[in-house]
Amino acid sequence: MLLSKGRALRLGVLALVALVAAPALAADVTFVMQNDHPNAVEVELYSQDRDHVWPGDGEVYYLDDGEAKSISLACEEGEKICYGAWISGDRASYWGTGPDNGETCTDCCYTCSGGETQQINLIE
Repeated sequence: MLLSKGRALRLGVLALVALVAAPALAADVTFVMQNDHPNAVEVELYSQDRDHVWPGDGEVYYLDDGEAKSISLACEEGEKICYGAWISGDRASYWGTGPDNGETCTDCCYTCSGGETQQINLIE
């Protein structure tokens, strides 16, 4: 069966719209954080693939000295997420990408693919 040029074009456009409008696959990842520093720390998690920060809205995850916390995120499958942590009240002393995702790191990023990270120890 042959399609007219107009109908073939409409079908092609519809297929493209369906592909572009398809939702990203959702996944979850849990960051397991342990504060082994004598001071409280603040943590944010940063997507490296889109403009998104957890927890967002100017909030941070807060870990008292000695506290462990599991931080579960809803993220996009395959998304690269890095943590930034710093001593509460001292943004110059940091781990990972630091405050505002401003630094680079070699081992502070994880891929959103379900499950949880190994325990991340924030030590002095």
